[in-house]
Amino acid sequence: MTDKIAVITGTSSGLGMAMATSLLERGFLVFGGSRSESPISHENFIDLELDIRSEKSVINFFNEINKETEIVDCLINNAGICEMSSFPETSSEDIIEHFQTNLLGSYLIYKYFEPFIISEETSIFNIQSISAKYAYPNTASYTMSEFGKKGLISVILKEWSKYKIRQNNFYVGAIQTPLWNEYEDIEIDKMLSIEDYIYVFESILDAPENIQFPDLTFLHKDGFLE
Repeated sequence: MTDKIAVITGTSSGLGMAMATSLLERGFLVFGGSRSESPISHENFIDLELDIRSEKSVINFFNEINKETEIVDCLINNAGICEMSSFPETSSEDIIEHFQTNLLGSYLIYKYFEPFIISEETSIFNIQSISAKYAYPNTASYTMSEFGKKGLISVILKEWSKYKIRQNNFYVGAIQTPLWNEYEDIEIDKMLSIEDYIYVFESILDAPENIQFPDLTFLHKDGFLE
């Protein structure tokens, strides 16, 4: 019998899949949303189709969740894209795609999640890139969308302070996920492993409920900020 419910976006691979697995091991009922099917097979995992760029898709996603529950203990806003190119090679389409996914997608998730909040109990994890704080070359589209996402979340969480919920904002350095497979020149030895990331995630998840982490930045010890 599960006693806590989580909603995670981007559970088909990478961090989303790893966080969903961690929560399932802790006895959560997990609703996962992604554009492609998740490989997770667990009796307490409900895999739902979700395209965060589409308002209709987000509405359908939360309607399906509402058939099972009216409250959610933990929201993990994780889904996003990152494609790298130099500024001259960055197209308007690249920028639009990043804004639709990383920025508009986050806006839609929060907009339709609010009715599920449990005052003084729900925890929210905002999984953001360190690019929301520091600009790196060859990431114009991604950095623009991450800075925008940071601003959006800052506003929303201030307005939601009335609920007295836990707000955990992660600003994470590069992590060894399938995202980097198409970039042959990237040094993955200076990236966090998924296991490193899950160590931090579980530490925060298991922290006393009165503690929140509104601005937690972490990256590999051999990584860089600038």
